[in-house]
Amino acid sequence: MQAIWKGAISFGMVTIPIKVFSATEEKDISFRQVHVADGGRIRYKRVCSECGEEVPYSDIGKGYEMADGRMIVLEPEDFADLPLSSKKVIDVLEFVPADQVDPLYLGKSYYLQADGGPGAKPYVLLRDALDGSELYALVKVALRSRESLGLLRTFDDILVLQVMLWPDEVRDSSFAAPAEDVEIRSQEKAMAASYIDTLRGEFDPNQYHDEYRHALEQVVEAKAAGVPLPEAEEEEPEGAEVVDLVAALRASVEAAKARRAGGGEAPAEKKAPAKKAAAAKKAPAKKAAAKKTAAKKTAKKATKKSA
Repeated sequence: MQAIWKGAISFGMVTIPIKVFSATEEKDISFRQVHVADGGRIRYKRVCSECGEEVPYSDIGKGYEMADGRMIVLEPEDFADLPLSSKKVIDVLEFVPADQVDPLYLGKSYYLQADGGPGAKPYVLLRDALDGSELYALVKVALRSRESLGLLRTFDDILVLQVMLWPDEVRDSSFAAPAEDVEIRSQEKAMAASYIDTLRGEFDPNQYHDEYRHALEQVVEAKAAGVPLPEAEEEEPEGAEVVDLVAALRASVEAAKARRAGGGEAPAEKKAPAKKAAAAKKAPAKKAAAKKTAAKKTAKKATKKSA
């Protein structure tokens, strides 16, 4: 694995030379923009808005647009001479309780490796001191052309750098809060707590998989092989219903218990009875519409087969 950065951890009077590696990688399927008619790739030209000419990469730089529309062109040396005290150094600022760090502030993760034999001992010293302390080392680091806060923590037998957002990069959340006059009954709270307790388990992300990516891979493979696309089961969209919240939670608890007991997929959860008669009256109309739609689909399929 290729290191993306080399530097040192400044830990009091101790300096730990390290290499930095990306700890994560995206697994999304990437697509190219193509001409639908012949599959040719779409290419874009880099054209200057002032002179209208195509510009080679060697002549492309970075510019900052001012509020009045002026463009300030920055040269490579302008970035190289920035007064960053944390340049090539992961500077430990303080040690903070792990439970005080909200995950909202956390960004990309990096593996840290001791660079060379002399760095191994202080590396292990810091790792072992952090391990089991329930503390994170709050650090400042200049990585990928920007200065960031970060956390040093242990993962397995190594140190991990967790880059953080600055406080002003986290948006205010007050707009999303529900109205203050919402009242929750004690019975509803108890049922919600029961459902949470039923689904309590040890954190094991390996048991979950990206089903969308898997299905998309199957579509691509089928198209490449020239075979029919895999058919997915169609689910009828359901309209919103006014339900008894306690009944819905009770049904959810029963379904979760059945799933845990069987060690597999849970049986379909029964819908809670609607409070309002209006919602119940709409149900037959939906069923009738669904039957008509199904009949139309069947007729279309029969027509295709006879053709």
